[in-house]
Amino acid sequence: MKGCAVIIVAAGSSRRAGFDKLLAPLHGVKVLERSIRAFAGCREITEIVVVCPEERFRAINAADMETEVPVTRVDGGGERHESVKNGLAALLYVPRLVAVHDGARPLITAEQISRCIQTARECGAAASAHPVTDTLKRADEERFTLPEQVDREGLWCMETPQVFQYPLLLDAYAAVTERNMKVTDEVTALQLIGHPTRLVHNHGPNPKITWPEDISCAEMLLELKHRRNTL
Repeated sequence: MKGCAVIIVAAGSSRRAGFDKLLAPLHGVKVLERSIRAFAGCREITEIVVVCPEERFRAINAADMETEVPVTRVDGGGERHESVKNGLAALLYVPRLVAVHDGARPLITAEQISRCIQTARECGAAASAHPVTDTLKRADEERFTLPEQVDREGLWCMETPQVFQYPLLLDAYAAVTERNMKVTDEVTALQLIGHPTRLVHNHGPNPKITWPEDISCAEMLLELKHRRNTL
């Protein structure tokens, strides 16, 4: 068995964004390409499977990227968890660990990827996340606030990558299939088999590109990072 493979999920239609957000340029590099290159630059990664349409894969010239690890493509499914299952089936090797990452999170760093991998080695399951710091309110259907107080103690915002020992993730997705459930991330799938996931605090920005304005925000974050690195 080899080290850690990664499945980059990029099969969505970008319907909410109104344009192909995964091909949007960020400082001249497309969103999906940035995600791929982040994992290609992490020494623990031995294989990259991109779950996306063939046209999107061609648009970023992913097959021609000069990386030290193989980058392959597979079609997505109707739901996110089906896309991940397709990615697992497309792996060239049986890995010790497998990471799952949203292709629309292009600001992930190789350092945070490595921290998640190391934690998964120790605990079996790890996920990048950050604690909730905003005040939370529950609202009704017309967006008027309800009197309920929402305690943010112990609440975390989930991110990707999420990294797991390979047999654990296979068992989790077998449970998803058996129960005919839809899950929005792999941590939820692991919960079905009673296995907890250790959260890895990400102190850097790792937003998911969802709306057009997210592109502008990501560009500003990249510009700030560039300025800090040149001081």
